[in-house]
Amino acid sequence: MLTMDWKPDKAVDIPIYLQIVAYMKGKIASGDWPVHSKLPTQRALALAFEVNRSTVVTALEELKAEGLIESTVGSGTRVSNNTWSLLKPTPPPDWLGYVKASSHPSNTPTIQDINRYEPDPSYIRLGTGELSPQLLPMAQMEEILAGMRGEMAQLGYAEPKGLLPLRQEISKYLRTRGIEASPASILVVSGALQALQLLSQGILQQGSTILVEQPSYLYSLPLFQSSGMRLVGVQMDQEGIRGDALAKQKHNHHAALLYTIPTYHNPTGILMTQRRREEVLAACIRERLPILEDDVYGELWFDEPGPLPLKSMDSNGQVLYLGSLSKTLSPGLRIGWIVGPEPVIERLADVKMQTDYGASSLSAWVAAKWLSSGKYAAHMTAIRQALRGRRDHVLELLNRWFSELADWQVPTGGFYIWLRLRRPGSMRALFNKALAAGLLLNPGYVYDQSDSHHLRLSYAYADEDQLERALLILARLLQE
Repeated sequence: MLTMDWKPDKAVDIPIYLQIVAYMKGKIASGDWPVHSKLPTQRALALAFEVNRSTVVTALEELKAEGLIESTVGSGTRVSNNTWSLLKPTPPPDWLGYVKASSHPSNTPTIQDINRYEPDPSYIRLGTGELSPQLLPMAQMEEILAGMRGEMAQLGYAEPKGLLPLRQEISKYLRTRGIEASPASILVVSGALQALQLLSQGILQQGSTILVEQPSYLYSLPLFQSSGMRLVGVQMDQEGIRGDALAKQKHNHHAALLYTIPTYHNPTGILMTQRRREEVLAACIRERLPILEDDVYGELWFDEPGPLPLKSMDSNGQVLYLGSLSKTLSPGLRIGWIVGPEPVIERLADVKMQTDYGASSLSAWVAAKWLSSGKYAAHMTAIRQALRGRRDHVLELLNRWFSELADWQVPTGGFYIWLRLRRPGSMRALFNKALAAGLLLNPGYVYDQSDSHHLRLSYAYADEDQLERALLILARLLQE
């Protein structure tokens, strides 16, 4: 999808439509918009340029008259084939052909829209899985950085598994989560997402089947599919993924791995009970099915801690464990970790060195200081309190406006409320209507292609005033 990173200057004497013509010709001439690229709709262009649709129509007619674009009923408007013969003496490489031939699948159109509009502050992000800028510890981060003079031993490439002082601090921190892991069994990664990528490249074979909760955050990523993997959903209930369904799906699909988010699941917010954790772990041990446990939300409990991770009960290396600071401290720090048997960690470290030559040493020193100074534990106390207040505010708004429109469960931690709409309908149409009203939604079909009932609501990102405005608008859209 082509992007619009410019707006006409309404203060100058040049007609706005001519400014738009000049901008679009420049994009075509520079090769940013290759031949055959599809232009956004007239309505989308008008919104992007903040002009009337008639102005856009005039500009497009001018470009058509010059032979730069062409429109076809049913397929929209595209950069035409004779563009380069008009603007350049020789054509450029067929970059669009390279893009289409790439083996890595594109994000779904909805995910692309979410990624495109999230940086725009004019939209209220009602589903974003990220801490609000208001909750990020900017002052404490500055204190940490100011106090590190003379403490960073080196800033060159770290060893393959990551900076040793950080792995030592992670090892100590994991004991608070009931996990005994030596620094040698820990790999520092640039967030949990990179850990997933390394596993797909370094451990799993092409064509492998991965079992996931249904719905699952993993369905929103083309990461495993691009490596030839197949995702198969396993049913959930209010206690988490079902152990009986897990064994059945493992046999039916010869699954190689279970990926699970047992603590404050993304997107449903479900907390797997202790009984269910024991059932799942026992089933996977019987079936010799490795577990990849994603625990990035694990410490975001509100009233009392949830059960300890599956990894804390793992006595024979059954569980690979993912952790991260992205959901609790700073997504921009890009620090996470994966814990597992040393041969697995060494293999993944080797793959990581082939791809990026190690995580950021600067970020690693900063993360180590957060963990060793005690500031991280104090910060987590403040984050839990803030998120609990935001959750309660959203629940109050839902009770006020959505009692006849939807159903929901009260989350005991994490970021999300899995809102079930009582009247199913076109979720893409709802997404588009919300977008036009200034709301950015995360519809359920992003996490389960067959879902036409749910929205993932996040109380972590938008502030309280934005949440109130957004939920009132959403309620009105649903009533319509």
